[in-house]
Amino acid sequence: MSVAKSLKQGTQSVPDDLILPFQADLAGARGSVVRLGPAVDEILRGHAYPEPVCKLLGEAVALTALLGASIKFEGKFIFQTSTDGPVNMLVVNYRSSGELRGYAGFDADRLAALEESGEGTSVKLLGDGHLAMTVDRGPDMESYQGVVALENSDLNAAADAYFRQSEQLPTFIRAAVARHYSAANAGGEGNQNQWSWRAGGLMLQHLTREGGHDAPATAHDGDGWRRASILAATVEDAELVDPLLAPERLIYRLFHEENVRAFKPKPLTFICGCSPDRVKAMLGSFEAQEVADMARGGRIRVTCEFCNTRYDFDPEEFACH
Repeated sequence: MSVAKSLKQGTQSVPDDLILPFQADLAGARGSVVRLGPAVDEILRGHAYPEPVCKLLGEAVALTALLGASIKFEGKFIFQTSTDGPVNMLVVNYRSSGELRGYAGFDADRLAALEESGEGTSVKLLGDGHLAMTVDRGPDMESYQGVVALENSDLNAAADAYFRQSEQLPTFIRAAVARHYSAANAGGEGNQNQWSWRAGGLMLQHLTREGGHDAPATAHDGDGWRRASILAATVEDAELVDPLLAPERLIYRLFHEENVRAFKPKPLTFICGCSPDRVKAMLGSFEAQEVADMARGGRIRVTCEFCNTRYDFDPEEFACH
């Protein structure tokens, strides 16, 4: 689909929760824009995380969608950090069907102290450690994992380092997160429902004929990629999360001189996937005594880390296991 043509037709509403692939032919580049509204808001609000944690996890969700959607086969993409900072863990899962879920681990006391000091930057919140990105193609296929160090860097820089260190195409990648105020969502105690989380991101990659891609001749001398990457770097965080700026308009704004084309967008959604039956099956994989040891006050209580749903079981259900 031509972006210019779609703009002439007009946009009645700006959609959310999607990934929009595109190609800038003259620049010899392809990429995608992710726009997240209700999906990321549900992930973040479900745990009532402090704002700094929400911002980091929202950024991780946007990056995961960009990276996961670039995989051309059925499977799951897992984005996970493990660090020594106040926010010591971020986990986001993406399924090729467009399903997203995620959660964070953090030390509330260390987080509060860092915020009080006024040094609560993303780098300080994460600390040192590593970012692991895993491609899981199912039980019958071998998984692939790439690991990059998180040392005095934020998530955007770590994702960029992943592509620079791996044998992949030159890549530009950026994600942004913000809270959005809307009077249309008025209601609820303290008008909290007027605020919602949004996230967005842009990824751009160099196309080469050597890689089997249909890249124009101008891509071979490198000028096309340099031009496209410079244009991509002009994108503002506010543009990535703007609920009034359609993704098609954003890529046209950035790459309209590069014969940019947009393709069919892919919907994204938050789906945890947990259920009483699945949790019960998980507990049933343990020995009866192990299950009994999990009981507190005569009940076994399990909380899903991804959606914060709580499950309650009677230990007797597993006594004969």
